[in-house]
Amino acid sequence: MAALRSRSASVRTVAATAATALCLLAAATGCSSSNIPAQARTVRETGTVTLQAKCTATRCSGTRDGGKFSIQLPTTAWNGTLLIWSHAYRNAVPIPANPLNPSGGTVAVDRSAQLAPSPTVAQDLRKKGYALAGSAFATNGWDVPDGVRADRDLYNYFSKTFGTPNRVYLWGNSTGGLISQTLAEQHPEWVSAVAPMCAPLSGTNMTFDLALDVAYAVKTLIDPKLQLTGFSSAQAAVRQWERATQTLVKVASRGDTKDVANLFAIAAIGGLPTKTDMFDGRNVTAQVEAIVQSIVLTLATSTYQRYDIEQRVGGNPSQNTGVDYGKRIGTTYDFIIGNQKRRIAQALAAGTRVSADPTARAAADRLGDPTGSVQRPTITLHTEFDPQMIVQNERVFAERAQQQSGAGLLVQLFTGPPAKYSQAPYGAGNCNFTDTEYEAVVNLLDKWVRLGVYPGPLGVADALSYSIDVTAPSGNNPTTIKNGTATTGYDANFAPASWPGSS
Repeated sequence: MAALRSRSASVRTVAATAATALCLLAAATGCSSSNIPAQARTVRETGTVTLQAKCTATRCSGTRDGGKFSIQLPTTAWNGTLLIWSHAYRNAVPIPANPLNPSGGTVAVDRSAQLAPSPTVAQDLRKKGYALAGSAFATNGWDVPDGVRADRDLYNYFSKTFGTPNRVYLWGNSTGGLISQTLAEQHPEWVSAVAPMCAPLSGTNMTFDLALDVAYAVKTLIDPKLQLTGFSSAQAAVRQWERATQTLVKVASRGDTKDVANLFAIAAIGGLPTKTDMFDGRNVTAQVEAIVQSIVLTLATSTYQRYDIEQRVGGNPSQNTGVDYGKRIGTTYDFIIGNQKRRIAQALAAGTRVSADPTARAAADRLGDPTGSVQRPTITLHTEFDPQMIVQNERVFAERAQQQSGAGLLVQLFTGPPAKYSQAPYGAGNCNFTDTEYEAVVNLLDKWVRLGVYPGPLGVADALSYSIDVTAPSGNNPTTIKNGTATTGYDANFAPASWPGSS
């Protein structure tokens, strides 16, 4: 585990006819070509639009509703599209950059406005005629209602100041993706498309229940001192995270058969990956290191992030009563766990379970719980090995969309890592996407909305400059993705597993 000690473990990401596309966009009101609503007509405008004002320091930046905001106008003629970005989870208090070394520096509280995933992406999109907007939101933490309110306000402010957009695309990372999807479900009348990426689309309670499952297993099998709920302060929760991290690494470093079995059992319970951005999982040692990093990041959710959400909802919203952890372990890691499974299952069955406060749990549902009501073109993007917002979130969301008859408006893309790496360039880690992948999502959404081109495999391959030619020495293809020289880890064949414990 020396590598984990020396590196930061901080919380860091077919074509359709024009008539068919119009019907999809106007699904809520019918499909008559003589009765296409104004919004559906407007989104298909392909000409440029005159902006009613230019940016000034006070017009395109400042503070609204307690959060800083930023707007950037296109460097060319405006194409009539506004992109509203929602940033990923931000800590509400300073946290260690590396929980293994509390004195080694902190991740400060970030209150800056962000309007794109990177400056390069922002500049490239502006050159293509897009207007960009983003906010810091009124609070940090699990701030979904704040983000929804801020993004709605940005749309209204931009429309009043610069002109009503023909199209509005919402996109965001992590909890920002949850914000984007939540707002899209609330306002399909002005949202044209949405791209929630690496997001907890299973919703708040499923996310924190899973974090509780992992913390409970750690407490039962490795660290009896770990507190599960009811932290006295954010700082106390951070200290729990630090101490548990140090205990985990110490245990993993021993390499004891019993300890390794415990770690793999916890990974199975939490659906955690055996590859991360730091560890490629090429052998058992690298898998153990990846599992420890994944557990550490999940414990961030179950400690200082849990403290934040408990303050927001007035109590503990999470529960693990009735969970059969022995069944959750399954058989995937039998080659490691072996005859330790019965011991582990018995220990987990004997532990003291946690019950949720019903009022707090109901309030937590209001902090983001997508229904799967996909009413506008929607593209999700997820790394195949995400230790924080596990890729199984996409399976949950797809099943909800299917139940709501919205699957026809949902396309899900996945990106996988190279075979070997010391730092994954893509495909492993939370929201570990390349600029090429981010821009491809926007391009695919735009073609879908404006031209009716459904983003099937050929369209996705075109947007990513991807080829199936494995003999090509460069570009994006299976060979260059495998060796880490591509600008995408696009994987057309990946399908996420079911949510832990759901099958």
